[in-house]
Amino acid sequence: MARIKRALRILEDHAVDDVEDTDVARYAVVRVADEIVVDLMALACGIDYSDAARDIQNLTIEGVLIPLASPATLIRTKNTVRPSDAADRLYLEELLRAEHGDS
Repeated sequence: MARIKRALRILEDHAVDDVEDTDVARYAVVRVADEIVVDLMALACGIDYSDAARDIQNLTIEGVLIPLASPATLIRTKNTVRPSDAADRLYLEELLRAEHGDS
């Protein structure tokens, strides 16, 4: 949690300072509302970090390696009834089809 808090401390209002180290384990979602909103979750649709980490895709920006959840993993984290998640799933499914050359 210390690394996450250090990273989020770059945001202007330092809202992450109000987050306790145990909050992510205690609550389903911990919302850090600063100049942007960041939701911290131990699980997303039953997917935890170790599960998501098995399917990481790496991106390098200006020499910095950034691990990202794959589109397939993101689809699994969007398995809800919320309309916004349904739209995200459609987009991600189309992205996967395009990556695999499917029409």
